[in-house]
Formats: sequence, structure tokens, C-alpha cells
Amino acid sequence: QVQLLESGGGLVQAGDSLRLSCTVSGRTFRSVVMGWFRQAPGKGREFVATFSRSDGNTYYADSVKGRFTISRDNAKNTVYLQMNSLKPEDTAVYYCAASLLPVAVDWRDYVYWGQGTQVTVSS
Repeated sequence: QVQLLESGGGLVQAGDSLRLSCTVSGRTFRSVVMGWFRQAPGKGREFVATFSRSDGNTYYADSVKGRFTISRDNAKNTVYLQMNSLKPEDTAVYYCAASLLPVAVDWRDYVYWGQGTQVTVSS
């Protein structure tokens, strides 16, 4: 079974930065595709960023492109989400997730989820 543990959320001001971390146990990055999603109150779960298992390419939602960066440390089985130039609209619960598909941007394609970490950006 895959287990994901997230950390790094918090309260920041607009323009600040945060780095979220997600440590994976039970699997390695060679066998799963990792992605980040977020969900604001009253809204659906939104894709943020992911890797492609086949070629390692990264994919980002248009709303975060140029500001957020997904990265990983295979030796530590950890994936990161570096968030720069944060805006109030980025306020949400952020989730780390794992998929068994080669590439996935739809939350329905992810079968393992972390507990979520709250990110709040004040104006």
C-alpha cells in the first residue's frame, strides 16, 4: 500500500513563497506518477502539477505556470512543490497524490492521496 505524508503549508502574505513536501512510502517514484492538486472551499479539486512517468516531463495548470515548480528527490522518495509569488487565489488545501498511470492530470486517475495541507495567502 502507498502512503503519502505532506507538510509545508501555512499562512503567508501575497508575494511570499512556500515549499510543500510529500514523502512516499510503500512505492518508489519508478512505479508511480506523482501529482499535486488543490481544493478551495466550495470548489472542485483542481490539478496543479505532475510528472510524466514515460519521459519525466512536467505539466502545470495555466493558473500556476511560471510560479510553481514540481520537483523530486528519488533517494528520499519525496516530491516537492515550490510556490513563488503566491496570490490570495492560491488559498486552498493542497494534496499530494500518486497514480499508477504513465501520466495523469485528472484527479480521478489518482488512487493514493495525502491528508492535505492548508495554504492561506492574505492580500
